[in-house]
Amino acid sequence: MSDPAPTFWEMSEEEYLRTEPESPVKREFFGGYVYPLHGATVAQAGVSAGHGEISVSLTLALAPAARRQGCRLFSADMRVYATPPAGQRAYFYPDVVVTCEAITAEATSVRNPCLVVEVLSASTGHSDRTTKLLAYTSLPSLQTYLIIDPTRRLVRVLARDAEGWTDWELSGEGHVPIPCLNTTLTLDDVYAGVLDR
Repeated sequence: MSDPAPTFWEMSEEEYLRTEPESPVKREFFGGYVYPLHGATVAQAGVSAGHGEISVSLTLALAPAARRQGCRLFSADMRVYATPPAGQRAYFYPDVVVTCEAITAEATSVRNPCLVVEVLSASTGHSDRTTKLLAYTSLPSLQTYLIIDPTRRLVRVLARDAEGWTDWELSGEGHVPIPCLNTTLTLDDVYAGVLDR
């Protein structure tokens, strides 16, 4: 019996950017290592139905406001580039990202998101709460980071104001201001059609 496939590989940033478009699985990059986003094999590359539905609900809820503000919203396939406090370069694929920066139609990464959303999964939950949290909140442009539980109505909100970051949780009901889009997101928006069946 062979050893299980490794869950990460050492790789230069240049090689990661060159090989990512042809990779059979979506991979994230952090500090010289590449990690498959949802598992080490193509068969593990999917997400749960709840995870996918929440991403769609967020996109439907936020897209009109993003267009009104002249911003762009991406779901799952746009990388965010960050350099966390330790100076390690990182590329992550959030479930939803909003940016108001000028980018071309050919862009594959954004550097100045104002909103980042991660929907928790078994394979990414730990990094969403630790490594990614540090990386995303190091971005000067970021105003709001949401970490969403797909199994119950629970959203962790990190919001930046003049004093720094405020961190709180919403459970059951509530709303989150999204300042860069001049709108508010409710938990009903987040979980529309997901946990009410």
